[in-house]
Amino acid sequence: MKHIRNFSIIAHIDHGKTTLSDRLLDITGAIPERERQEQQLDSMELERERGITIKSHFVRLTYKHSDGETYRLNLIDTPGHIDFTYEVSRSLAACEGALLVIDSTQGVEAQTVANTYLALDNDLALIPIMNKIDLPNTELEKSLDQVENIIGISREEALLVSAKTGQGVDAIIPAIIERVPPPQGDPDKPLKGLIFDSWFDSYRGVIILVRILDGRLRKGERVKFLSNNAIYEINELGVHTPKPTPLAELSAGEVGYIIGSIKNVSEVKIGDTVTLAKETRVTPLPGFKEPQPMVFAGFYPGEGTSHEELREAIEKLVLNDSSLTFEPETSPALGIGFRCGFLGLLHKEIIQERLEREYDLAIVTTAPSVRYRITNTSGEVSEIESPAQLPEPQYIRGIEEPIIEAIVITPAEHLGNVLKLLQSRRGIHKKMDYISDQRIHLTYELPLAEVLYDFFNKLKSISQGYASFDYEFKEYREAPLIKLDILINGEAVDALAMIVHNDNAYHVGCAVTSRMKKVIPRQLFEVVIQAAVSKRVIARTVVKALRKNVLAKCYGGDITRKMKLLEKQKKGKRRMKRIGKVDIPQEAFLAALEIED
Repeated sequence: MKHIRNFSIIAHIDHGKTTLSDRLLDITGAIPERERQEQQLDSMELERERGITIKSHFVRLTYKHSDGETYRLNLIDTPGHIDFTYEVSRSLAACEGALLVIDSTQGVEAQTVANTYLALDNDLALIPIMNKIDLPNTELEKSLDQVENIIGISREEALLVSAKTGQGVDAIIPAIIERVPPPQGDPDKPLKGLIFDSWFDSYRGVIILVRILDGRLRKGERVKFLSNNAIYEINELGVHTPKPTPLAELSAGEVGYIIGSIKNVSEVKIGDTVTLAKETRVTPLPGFKEPQPMVFAGFYPGEGTSHEELREAIEKLVLNDSSLTFEPETSPALGIGFRCGFLGLLHKEIIQERLEREYDLAIVTTAPSVRYRITNTSGEVSEIESPAQLPEPQYIRGIEEPIIEAIVITPAEHLGNVLKLLQSRRGIHKKMDYISDQRIHLTYELPLAEVLYDFFNKLKSISQGYASFDYEFKEYREAPLIKLDILINGEAVDALAMIVHNDNAYHVGCAVTSRMKKVIPRQLFEVVIQAAVSKRVIARTVVKALRKNVLAKCYGGDITRKMKLLEKQKKGKRRMKRIGKVDIPQEAFLAALEIED
């Protein structure tokens, strides 16, 4: 075990984590020259395109050190976005050390701080890596100062590298061997393993990534998962080098994959403990929790897509992603669809893009919402995920909304605009620290619903792209919330309804109706768009009717003839308005997301 090192790479988005892992694969000769490609550990086309890691990966590397010993290094690559914080925490729990990658042109970001806290919670040895030192706009001295002031690691410990050019990368693996402790564990104790990721393979079933903490696991043995007591026989186990390489056994301190003819990925939970079926003394590992959806949206089949095609595609995605939830939902405006639950907004975007790309579907998406807690007049508490489920006001005693604790790191010159944005989103100021002359660390409490729509884009635009944002769920808190209905020609469109703060209802109502006026095409009859609270209209706009010139054929004669034609047209328009159907395009559902402050 003293020749094993388990380590992870953590970083803010776009700080060069995947490029650095490519260089480590090159140094250890894990991939033959003819098979090399950029972003080697990113298997999805979407990951390569967006430059973010969505799924955890691991690879075993072999390295011959200058002391003559050969070491086995298990690199566990983690997702790089706040939506996947739980997956990152479980990947870190499977390691003894972590490389903390920091972009020397941008310095320490909000997500860097959050990931550092996660690593420290798991007692990991941290090795700071100052990346992109080859760029002309690098601010190396400032970044090193921030490592000392914010993270509390001496600047002497930082390694200066350029993952793109390979400069300084050779020093990383020797530093891992020297600074990261070897794994602890007893191969003779009962088997105890941590599941840190899983996915579905259509030929082999669910593939589980596991870190063995104690004991040994051999092919053919029966194992059980402690969260649900499911028992399976191991058909294959091994390691990724990065190609799957079967082994006879995995023992304490090692990381590998196991396959056991498991057909449903929902039975394998990330963070769960695996042990032998016959063991009764093994206790579950701490830190396990069920992934909770935080953001909800309706997916409906668009033009040329059937309900069955959408259902099949979502079911296939759920096989690979157990944190995605869905249930059938019906809307008078959009027909039959599904209410889906996601870990966050990026998770929603990824699922939507995969449905459109991989399954070639046209999808209509409703505005995202969060989960609210409702206390009714008889004291019963229930949870709702869409405004359509909200009871009538007379039956509600109180509504609680999810609150997050947000970390924002911003340059000093943009502080005023950032504070204004946070206040406009009902933020409660908690703490402000100057981490250098030029950068400020803000801690705020914000309602999750206020962050959903365009908060991140606005934060980036007012700070010229320099501010960074990270958050974690804190609690549910009561607030004066009401349901805002959008009516088209007197009929409420439930897919456009939203739950808003009482003070913001008028502003949001005006903004949504005026935006929808721009995106709903003109009909041959007048279309009235209204925003209403408890059946009381608070905002109204009208899409004027297209007018056919019925007087074109009248080039003379009595005025009564023209009046007769105009009256006939008026009656036709009234009849059309009564029976005509307004076609609401997808842009109208997105109009609610683009409300300007």
